[in-house]
Amino acid sequence: MGTVLDSHFLALTAIITVVYQLVFFIITALLKFDKVTDFAGSTNFIILSILTLLLKGDWHFRQVILTLFVVIWGLRLGLFLLMRILQWGEDRRLDAMRSNFGKLAVFWTFQAAWVWTVSLPVTVVNASDSHPSIQAVDIVGWIMWAVGFLVEATADQQKLLFKNSTQNRGKWCNVRLWKVSRHPNYFGEILLWWGIFVASTPILEGAEWLVILGPLFLTLLLLFVSGIPLLEESADKKFSTKADYRFYKKTTSPLIPLPPFLYEKLPAWFKVVFLFELPLYSRNLPQDEILNCGTSGSGHWSVIR
Repeated sequence: MGTVLDSHFLALTAIITVVYQLVFFIITALLKFDKVTDFAGSTNFIILSILTLLLKGDWHFRQVILTLFVVIWGLRLGLFLLMRILQWGEDRRLDAMRSNFGKLAVFWTFQAAWVWTVSLPVTVVNASDSHPSIQAVDIVGWIMWAVGFLVEATADQQKLLFKNSTQNRGKWCNVRLWKVSRHPNYFGEILLWWGIFVASTPILEGAEWLVILGPLFLTLLLLFVSGIPLLEESADKKFSTKADYRFYKKTTSPLIPLPPFLYEKLPAWFKVVFLFELPLYSRNLPQDEILNCGTSGSGHWSVIR
């Protein structure tokens, strides 16, 4: 078992990830300094992708491209989040954890698991001895990554500009990409990592297909744990009394970008099954609002953001 793990760099990347995240956890726990939380996560991806590429030393075009994708994504996201947290102040996600060592440890453990798991497709590609020629599926994956990266970066910038405007104080972001999706940045994030997985498939054999756990873990994380649910809950508490906010939720897709006029007319079952309009996202709305949204003529399960 150890040989198999080492041949795919799985043990090595796990050790590096644990040590790297442990260093930042100690800094956060002892100094109560959590401004580098997201930076620690994104740069960990960069370290793993470059290290596995260098250790294998094959430099096949597929390996180079996917490694480059991770580096570009990690640098962009890491620097963006670092600059944002330095500008806005402390990380609100950690407000309830700073004085609770146990909760803080769980958070950093989860972050380490996120980095290692989501990196699996690139780790296995870089460790592989199989180098088939570039195929159509590679290009499909590259296109998915490019579209996802562009959407995520654009959405992040649009929201930052929106929040930095004094005219928008006390408002939720509903401009440009945020008009057609309540979480366009998460849509881009999910799309680009599925793109990396798709581009890794030409070299996968047998148990290596388990690298699908990477994008699957990310998708489930954003849909059910630390992504959309937390932001939906926060926005509902702030704006649920505003009629225009409730209308925004009713007519705007939670994840996949769609024109509001089209989204509003879709049946409720379709939204739940195919567009991730989950009742989970409306649990913090007043009960009468939830009932109205769930039984309206347009058939909507209300949501957030």
